[in-house]
Amino acid sequence: MEIDSDIPQFLASQKQQAPASLQNYYNTFEDLYERKLWHQLTLAVQEFVSKPESGPLQVGLYNNFISDWEAKMSQQKLVSLGVSAAKQIREHKEAREFLKTLTEKVNKDETREAYVLAKMETTHFGLLLGDLDTTKKDLEECGKYLEGFDSVDPQINASFLRVSADYYKIKADYAKYYKNALLYLACVNIDDLSTTEKASRANDLALSALLGDSIYNFGELLMHPILESLVGTEREWLKNLLFAFNSGDIGKFEALAPHFAQETILQSNITALRQKICLMSLTETVFKRNSDNRSIPFGTISSETKLPLEEVEILVMKALSLGLIKGSIDQVDAVVRVHWVQPRVLDRNQIKGMQERLVAWNENVRKTALTMEAEAVDVYA
Repeated sequence: MEIDSDIPQFLASQKQQAPASLQNYYNTFEDLYERKLWHQLTLAVQEFVSKPESGPLQVGLYNNFISDWEAKMSQQKLVSLGVSAAKQIREHKEAREFLKTLTEKVNKDETREAYVLAKMETTHFGLLLGDLDTTKKDLEECGKYLEGFDSVDPQINASFLRVSADYYKIKADYAKYYKNALLYLACVNIDDLSTTEKASRANDLALSALLGDSIYNFGELLMHPILESLVGTEREWLKNLLFAFNSGDIGKFEALAPHFAQETILQSNITALRQKICLMSLTETVFKRNSDNRSIPFGTISSETKLPLEEVEILVMKALSLGLIKGSIDQVDAVVRVHWVQPRVLDRNQIKGMQERLVAWNENVRKTALTMEAEAVDVYA
């Protein structure tokens, strides 16, 4: 590869425009470029673009310098540098066109992983422009590629899952958003996310957990550090609401309900939320009982869930159909007999209750053992 004589001139020009803290990078770039140390040069450029103050310089660096030796570096790293540059472009349409060119460059069998990354980041800008049809098509295409890979770099998985989650957010598919957003967070270091992005993700995950009609186990979210980004903010009540649902605490739900005025989507789904908290209260009522004491009168359920007695059977049937509990209804005696309840993540009070039940169970076992021992003595006497 011949050294382009325009490169030193370009680097010298950019150096003059760069902040003092970045100027030395241009000396390094020129030195490594002239010595054809491509790996070291790639690392130096990656370090450069990681600096926030390099933002305004990245598009020019990519177009006039990186593109000159792009074939000498990992194509996935090339795409990452291109994506970083695209994020500096204010117009989403222009950023998408910028990445489309890069996407075509890596649209080869031998660089398929880089292609998926480039395609997803291009799709991200398309989604910002409201192009849902193309987004759906691109997600389907890249999803098939990902299924065929033996292993997937977390960066590529994160890009796919982030775009998927954002797509389902726009489509108001709460369950799919919840699943993809949590998987996305599993692929990234949340400390690398901005404070704003963490708070936004936590807010959207909380809403999707509450509104998802098939989500009745918040365990993974309740244990995730992303929720801490809501603490100390005006949205902290959402975290408290999640814990209220998890423990089936209707009193706490009612106390937090006035906050729904801040979130119209919750206010407009208040009926569904009340049914959901009643279902969670029912499962909590079952969970608090010992396994040998799970024949629960309708009156008890009515008291725990704050529902009229005539609505209890409908609630229980709903819980059975959703697989939250397993058992049977005795309509004659107005009793529900439960032999299984969905596992859940426990808060401190629930753990304390389980400890007390284990102590009681241990005492019952001890008494039974003593009784059997005494009876055995009588038999052999």
